[in-house]
Amino acid sequence: MNLEGRRTSSNVEDRRKISGGTIAGVGIGGTIIVVLLSLFLGRNPQEVLQQMQSQNVTTSADQREFTQEEQELAEFASKILASTEDVWTAVFQKMGKTYRAPKMVLYTDAVQSGCGNATSAVGPFYCSADECLYIDLSFFSTMKQQLGADGDFAYAYVIAHEVGHHVQHLLGTLDQAHAQMSRMNSTDANKVSVRIELQADFYAGIWGYYENQTFKSLDDGDLREAIECAAVIGDDYLQKKATGGFNPESFTHGTSDQRMKWLKLGLTTGDMSKGDTFSVPESRL
Repeated sequence: MNLEGRRTSSNVEDRRKISGGTIAGVGIGGTIIVVLLSLFLGRNPQEVLQQMQSQNVTTSADQREFTQEEQELAEFASKILASTEDVWTAVFQKMGKTYRAPKMVLYTDAVQSGCGNATSAVGPFYCSADECLYIDLSFFSTMKQQLGADGDFAYAYVIAHEVGHHVQHLLGTLDQAHAQMSRMNSTDANKVSVRIELQADFYAGIWGYYENQTFKSLDDGDLREAIECAAVIGDDYLQKKATGGFNPESFTHGTSDQRMKWLKLGLTTGDMSKGDTFSVPESRL
């Protein structure tokens, strides 16, 4: 992915040298993410939850300097965020709306957000309460080492997916879906969660489409990286890798095929009207 000469975003808050502080309990949504992430990290979900609920968790980030690779990743993430700002500002203008850019918070080990406190075990996440996306850049190493998902555009897809949740928030779909989930049992709530995540994948694809249309920054290898990344973060793939089987009722993000389908649909069409994952029959997701 060619980002040479591109601007960085002014909406980045670097907290990597700030202690994460005390870690509180996590809500249902956070627990789902923890369990999913713990599966492919090869750890006991209960251990991860206990870690997040422990007291006085601090980081050692303030006691070391960052490597050149870490700083390059931070700059890369900032350039990707800047690209999403440009793309979504233009897309919203076409819809007669105004885009309000989110802030990206870089942290190490633990962080306090408007949605509560978390450790890096939860992976990248978006919080609509403060309109921020949070990422510990070491997640990219986890992607590479645990899943074999590597490459600039695979990493960019992760960021664009979280920005996709911000787009959902601005359009009202995220808050409506969360309100609906709060009135459901866990199985039905999981089904809504899958639709939320697949639409965020689609929006990541929309960003990729217009990023390439504007800057000609992608090649076939980049597109393959993103599609392959979507494949190895499907619920079925992760659960089968961790346990040898999978339980569809516990899916919260969608299968590998579904994630690849919706990402590719956004990447190839750039058509916002095709991304209504909430109206599509379950059999066609």
